[in-house]
This record gives sequence, structure tokens and C-alpha cells, in this order.
Amino acid sequence: MSPTSSTPPWDVQRLPRADAGVFLVTGGNAGIGYFIAEQLSATGATVVLGSRDPARAEVATASIRSRVPGARVRTVRLDLADLSSLETAVRSLDVDHLDAVVHNAGVALDDPPRRETGDGHELMFGTNHLGHFALTHWLMPLLSAAPAARIVTMGSFAAKSERLDLDDLQSRKDYRPKRTYGRSKLAQMYFGLELDRRLRAVDSTVASVVVHPGGALDSLTPSRPPVQVRTAGARLRGAPAALLVQGKDAGAWPAVRAVLDPAVRGGQLWGPRVFSLRGKPHRESVWSHLTDTSVAARLWDTSRDLTGVDLGTVPG
Repeated sequence: MSPTSSTPPWDVQRLPRADAGVFLVTGGNAGIGYFIAEQLSATGATVVLGSRDPARAEVATASIRSRVPGARVRTVRLDLADLSSLETAVRSLDVDHLDAVVHNAGVALDDPPRRETGDGHELMFGTNHLGHFALTHWLMPLLSAAPAARIVTMGSFAAKSERLDLDDLQSRKDYRPKRTYGRSKLAQMYFGLELDRRLRAVDSTVASVVVHPGGALDSLTPSRPPVQVRTAGARLRGAPAALLVQGKDAGAWPAVRAVLDPAVRGGQLWGPRVFSLRGKPHRESVWSHLTDTSVAARLWDTSRDLTGVDLGTVPG
């Protein structure tokens, strides 16, 4: 629920301390994931950047440390497109509990050819959705060991206009990159909400929250060289868009709030305040198509079959 009059308004520039927290951010080496990691690091928490590219992850880690004195940030190799590697990746976290994971990593393809993961899944659906579905299975013991852990799933505003084709989740019949990406993010959002229903059914201490960043453009994102570099020309070209959208630093705000704010509850959807595209994070009504629990249940069963992991009985 939203903060009440007895609770100070949420201030994106003055985050609460979380010195004892341990947070994992998938795709934390670039884009919105980088800014999620940077902002969480400023709370004093231990932040782990999950990335399939160790070199880029180390660059991101150095950038965070240069901006956040004393930042407790490290990396773990995490390739969501390789389902067989995820159990080993979770073991390499070397922690006894996890207070939150932000399912942020994602693949977006602009080129027409359809590609597959090594497991034979369409690359965007296989990475963005199935990878996080399977990762959650392996992370659950660590999350359940925390007092009140959160699983934060990063959706996309692009998913609002999409609908899942449950008979063609892998886009074998009709592959269009932008639509396939939007549907992969929609699948993630269905998963995040269905996961919370199942967690509640077993009285788990873990909560699942869904967020989206609104419209987040590189041209409006502050520079973090060499992770993110914005030229003067890009800044000028992007200025008119600032009326409607924002940078990736602001796109990180809903996820950061979902991790840190005690007022946030499982099963909620959070995004930017202004037209769901820009501004401070606030709670939104769950989009109407995301309330279809029959679609969510069918997607869950298919995801279980495709990944070979069973989240049907989630440990509490």
C-alpha cells in the first residue's frame, strides 16, 4: 500500500539504510540494472551483480565503487540462457541468505532472425522469462532463510499492449522481435504475480513484487563512463523526450523501492507516477490482462515443463 500520512514520503534521493541487506541484481552490469545496483549500494547493503560477462561486470563494479565510497559490491557469473549453469551460479554466491533478488536481466533483439538458447528455447523468452523462472527455484532456499525476502521482477511498459499466445510461447509460428520481446516481459510479469499467489498459499515469508521502469532512454541517462556514456549531442536530441520519458537511472526507482520500502507488499505492481512513463515510483493497479489467473497458471505449468524445475511447492 502507499505510504500514509504517518510515513514520510518516499524520497528517491534519500534511501533508507540497509547495511545488513544482501541483494542480487541480474543484469547488474549495464542499463537499468546498473543503476539499481548503484542505488542499492548507497544504502550500505551487500550488492551482487549477476552478469554473463565477467569483464563488463568488473567495469560496472569499479564504477559503483568510484561513486559510492565503501560500496560492498561484487559479481557472480550468471548466464540465464544456460539453464544447466544456474545451480552452480547460485552456489557461487557464497551467502547464507538473500534479502532480495531483482530479476532485471534481459535480451532484446532488433534484428529479424529468430535465435535460440543452447537449450533450444527462443532467446528472449528463454532468457528473460525461463531463465528467471529457473533461477528462482535455485535461489528459494537463500530467500527463505531471510526474515522477509523479496523477489522483484522487472517487467516492461511494452508488455501492457501485448497478450500471450500460450500455443506459441516460443514464437515459432510468427516471430516479430519487438512483439516477442514484449511478450517475454509479459510472461515475466505473469510469473511474478503468480509466484506471489503461490507463496501466500504456503504462508511463505518471501514476497514477490512486479515493477516496470516506464520509458527509459539512454539519451536521458547520466553518464557513467565507460558503463554508460552520453554525448552532448545525444543529450540535446533527447531533451524533448524528457517531457514524457526519463533516463535509466530513474527507470531503476520502482525496483529499488520494491526492494527497500516496508510499505510495499507482495502481488503489487509499481511503476513511474506520470502516465506510467516517468517520475517517482508509485503503486499502480495491476493491468487487467495480468489478473487472468488461468493464463498465469498455464504459463507456470509450461515453464515448469520447459525448464525441468518444479516451483509448485515453494519452501516457506
